Amino acid sequence: MDKNTVIGFTLIFFLMIGWFYFTMPSEEELAQQRRDQAIQDSLAQIEQTYREEAAPAEEMVEETEAIGHSLTDRDTERPSFSGVFGENQDSVKTEFTVETPLYTAVFTNKGAGPSKFILKTHDTWAGQPVQMIADTTESAYNLGFLTSENYNVETQNLLFKQVSLGNIMRVGEGANEQLVYELPLSNGQKIQYTYTFYGDKYEIDLQVRFIGISNMIVNRNVDFGWTSPLKFTEKDHVQEAQATSAYLFSGGELEQLKVTDFEENNGSADFNVNGQVRWVATKTKFFSQLIKPVEPTEGAGLSGRITGDVKEQQTRHLYSSLITSDIPDNNELNYELYIGPMKYSDIKQYDEHAFDMVEVGYAWLRWFSNPFIRFIVIPFFTFFSGFISNYGILIIIFAATVKLILSPLTFKSYKSMAAMRELSPQMKEIQEKYADNPQKQQQATMDLYRKNKVNPLGGCLPMLLQFPILVTLWRFFQNSILLRQESFLWANDLSAPDFIIHLPFSIPIIGSDIAGFVIFMAASMALQSKLTGGASSGGANNAMAQQMKIMQYFLPIMMLFIFNNFASGLSLYYLVFNILSIAQQMYINRNTHKAALETTK
Repeated sequence: MDKNTVIGFTLIFFLMIGWFYFTMPSEEELAQQRRDQAIQDSLAQIEQTYREEAAPAEEMVEETEAIGHSLTDRDTERPSFSGVFGENQDSVKTEFTVETPLYTAVFTNKGAGPSKFILKTHDTWAGQPVQMIADTTESAYNLGFLTSENYNVETQNLLFKQVSLGNIMRVGEGANEQLVYELPLSNGQKIQYTYTFYGDKYEIDLQVRFIGISNMIVNRNVDFGWTSPLKFTEKDHVQEAQATSAYLFSGGELEQLKVTDFEENNGSADFNVNGQVRWVATKTKFFSQLIKPVEPTEGAGLSGRITGDVKEQQTRHLYSSLITSDIPDNNELNYELYIGPMKYSDIKQYDEHAFDMVEVGYAWLRWFSNPFIRFIVIPFFTFFSGFISNYGILIIIFAATVKLILSPLTFKSYKSMAAMRELSPQMKEIQEKYADNPQKQQQATMDLYRKNKVNPLGGCLPMLLQFPILVTLWRFFQNSILLRQESFLWANDLSAPDFIIHLPFSIPIIGSDIAGFVIFMAASMALQSKLTGGASSGGANNAMAQQMKIMQYFLPIMMLFIFNNFASGLSLYYLVFNILSIAQQMYINRNTHKAALETTK
């Protein structure tokens, strides 16, 4: 072999070494790939389960007296390849019931976590207790990691040993109890779960101990997450899906993953971050589950998938969330869990930023919406609900209170429009007199305003100052659990539309049902527009006046289309607000007209 050949082979050898070095994924990349694959596998399995079971959209909740009994059948639902972590797993699938004043939770040793979570004080639209977990075949929580044997372990696939005795536990108010599971290996090595339940809150503490096995886990790196979709609870699944998504809070910012925002991804989407994460969550319109790690994190991941057209009631919305952590030196990881309603008083105890998931206003208006809702609206309803149980009446009182507070602004606005109405004849004379000279016409009009101390913009600025309040309430009343299943007059649920007219045909946007409060709200808006229309048009020319007259009728019809499928409590609020505005406008018009007559005498 000549010298050139030797040099050539040597260069090729080092080039290959360099290529392998620079193209080989790092440990972090391998871990991320494993996390992504685990999430996709979990969602794919859930979707397959739905197809096989062909369960109805609203299944009945099982009798609670059957909860807690051990299942004697062996777990043969799917194979598990977990190496030494699966060798000593239990052979019998069991269930354990936890009863508190707030919920009934059914824990399974398959994955050592909850497979059912039934809220005692909240019902679905069909009157059944809310059952939060959609996939009841295994634990909703999963611990995943890669072993030194190159096995990808997912604890949802493994049967733990239940250490706590019995099959039921009752936790009284103010008390706390613990439930312990273990996944034994050999020589005393094991993974131990210890759940702590509290009788007066939806929060659950979880301690995960790695006894003698942390070095068997690659990079001591594990993922802990919630893989089961949350069950829909409202009648209109399409509308509820609009408020369903996954979230994480990191670096003082709330991040949201919503599959419908990524239509180019064929109905699926993922979102991952590195570093410290405060909590992750998945949420439907009114209920949520959150995971908050106690120890520092390496990152977090959100994943979502939809199974069909978002406009179809049967389409499933599957979201999952996980936290990535390194096992600390004490071989112990702790998590604070929350499963329950998005009620401010409950969720605030868990984390002050968790309520940020509730839409109370657009992002550009959060600076106003958040404090207004948290420190004015919610305390108002909380306080007065102690004296008045009917939330419809509370909405009326609240609308009257807001109107009273805004009266100084609206009074100035309506007074300015009424004054413009009284000056309408004189403005028309100026238009006729200076029809051929727009400059003189404008000067004469301004002199008329100045002489009568009328600000032509006086009706606009006060209305703009009211805008943040109106927009905030518009968003909050649609998304808050505050009004859920509260009835008033013919409306059975103030958080849902109050349909009273059912048409034999469908109208675009509206549909085949028309809500009651929306009809009255639109009518009140038409009357209000008629009262203010002439004032706002002032001395406008005939074409402009005709356009404004058309708007008087077009705007109420447009609002009927927009509000028809919104919460009836929202329409009730605007109806009351409009009626009070009409009364205020009529009072101001009458007094302004009397004052104008006196000045002409």
